[in-house]
Amino acid sequence: MSRRTRAALVALVAVIALGVAVSRALERRQAAAQAAAAAASAPAQALELLASDLVHVVPREMATTLAVSGGLEAVNSALVKAKVAAELRELRVREGDAVRAGQVIGRLDATEFEWRLRQAEDQAAAARAQLDIAERTLANHRALVDQGFISQNALHTAVDNAAAARASLQATRAAAELARKAVRDTELRAPLSGLVSQRLAQPGERVAVDGRIVEIVDLAHLELLAAIPAEYVAALRVGQRARLQVDGFAQPLAAHVARINPATQAGTRAVMVYLGVEPAAGLRHGLFARGSIEVERQLVLALPQSTLRSERSVPQVLVAEDGRAVARPLRLGRRGEADFGAGAEAAVEVQGGLSAGALVLRASVGNLPAGTLLQLPATAATAGAASAPRD
Repeated sequence: MSRRTRAALVALVAVIALGVAVSRALERRQAAAQAAAAAASAPAQALELLASDLVHVVPREMATTLAVSGGLEAVNSALVKAKVAAELRELRVREGDAVRAGQVIGRLDATEFEWRLRQAEDQAAAARAQLDIAERTLANHRALVDQGFISQNALHTAVDNAAAARASLQATRAAAELARKAVRDTELRAPLSGLVSQRLAQPGERVAVDGRIVEIVDLAHLELLAAIPAEYVAALRVGQRARLQVDGFAQPLAAHVARINPATQAGTRAVMVYLGVEPAAGLRHGLFARGSIEVERQLVLALPQSTLRSERSVPQVLVAEDGRAVARPLRLGRRGEADFGAGAEAAVEVQGGLSAGALVLRASVGNLPAGTLLQLPATAATAGAASAPRD
């Protein structure tokens, strides 16, 4: 085969391959166009909503609240301290042990104080003997004065000696009582009933006067200590209700304002407020809690705070209108808590932008764009027509 013939065959094969490729490309483009046309002609799929995805805007009781946080502390707690300086001989309790008021929980070494008590009692006995001698001498002198054997000065001296002996006896008896008290003070007793929270000394240690040994707390009455800025204190009253979420507890706990400190704290100028917490199993001294105090309660148009969308400078919500999601800007008022069917949650007052009867989409629908087709549940299908803006 000549070179010219071979070149012609190669050119023919290339032309055929190019034609096949162009034909396949045209077929793929035609199929894509047909698919796009079919998709455009197909009806749009509506998003099916559940009743829990919607909030019916109606007047509700909204509680204006004040946020608080702090640690729980036992109303009644006590530190058992050493009343005398001595070595700690025994300590019968440890952290978590229950104790009763007046129970002996430990002892200090009483050897030194027992000897001091014996010494004071011996001195009191000696003073008693001296007083007996002085009183007998006085009685004899009075008889002798009546008979004229001694002078009045001698009688006066005997009276003074008896008085001095009597005072000495009283002093030694007082010293003996003090020594007896020191012996009693070597017994460590629980000042109140409760649980041992800290053991601050160990047997064998020498404890100074007022040295801390054991801390006891009574968990029957707990309080939340919260620092409130001074500008909010005027709205607080003793007895106002509160709800607290305590670390480790699934359900919130009821509380109330028990006391308000009459003075501010130095530096921060905050006022300490004490919230009495309702008893609950598992509460412990020192747990952290956060919550809110109900300052006032009013009937207003309210929405869950979670329904607000902040993509723009003006807060908005998505409203179900005519089967579509429509964005509505709002004018908001106070914030607080309200019940929307599943318990109290953060709420905000609607002062403009919605009227009663509107159906607002909850955050559970996700980041839904405005204009999305919606399929409402049967119970809410007739409520979407009332969402015209309110001035």
